[in-house]
Amino acid sequence: MGFGADQKGTHRTVIARILFGLAAVTALPSAAAAQNATTPSSSAEAIAQDMGGDSVTVGIGAGYLPDYEGSDDYRWAPVPGVIGSVSGINFQVLGNRASADLIPNQPGPSWDFQLGPVGVINFMRSDRSSIDDPRVRALGERDTAIELGGFVGVGKTGVITSPYDKLSVSLSYRHDVSKVHRSGIWQPTINYFTPLSTKAAVALFGSAERVETKYLRTYYDISPDQALVSGLPAYRGRGGWKSWTVGAIGTYSLTGNLLKGFKIVGGGTYRKLINDVADSPMVSVAGSRNQWLGVLGLAYTF
Repeated sequence: MGFGADQKGTHRTVIARILFGLAAVTALPSAAAAQNATTPSSSAEAIAQDMGGDSVTVGIGAGYLPDYEGSDDYRWAPVPGVIGSVSGINFQVLGNRASADLIPNQPGPSWDFQLGPVGVINFMRSDRSSIDDPRVRALGERDTAIELGGFVGVGKTGVITSPYDKLSVSLSYRHDVSKVHRSGIWQPTINYFTPLSTKAAVALFGSAERVETKYLRTYYDISPDQALVSGLPAYRGRGGWKSWTVGAIGTYSLTGNLLKGFKIVGGGTYRKLINDVADSPMVSVAGSRNQWLGVLGLAYTF
């Protein structure tokens, strides 16, 4: 359920979603066939026969991301992951996040009800050697947190551009069970996927996060003693809405269609830190409220 033990876990999750988010489109192979007028009927029929079948996508990407959530220093990092569907059950292991939708999907244009567990390994500030800013390094490290919870959602196939695109909304909640920040995180998300052909697909998405006060106290507060050591002002905040994020992603098959073989995946997100998190000197003085992430990767579906 985790790849890469450092404080950049939150950003690794977002980038891994970029890298593999379009795998959901491969559950709609007939869409790609229907929208590619030059595809021979035999090819379209072959893809359609695979609709609703089992598939697993594995891959690796190079992600460009901040040192910590709120940093204005960036670096490259590897982002691996796995996403798949077996007997209609969708599962994901993306960066430091794992989840599974336990309600089987129905093939073709229909409603998709979603329910299942979610787990995140939170590496926020767990390795200060990976933080370039000496003031933030001086604030010390935090133990790795294990956050467990669940999500509910609903999606609809065939809503805007064709009978084969998909719009979905979900809400997740997870809570620290490792007694590091002892708090919870709410996350509403909206996703829109559409295939462009048998080889290409695009997606747009948006999300937000709301955290409890203990989360902010653990990762963004600065005590008077820490202020003396770091040179940053002392700060004490409260929980609330932490951020909102928007992003776009695209994929192109190198070996025939989105259901099989190699594909290139790339995209990026913009995240805006808000309220008390944005006011923390870790962000307002030593970092930035504006967070950019990008990834380019190679994946294989079998």
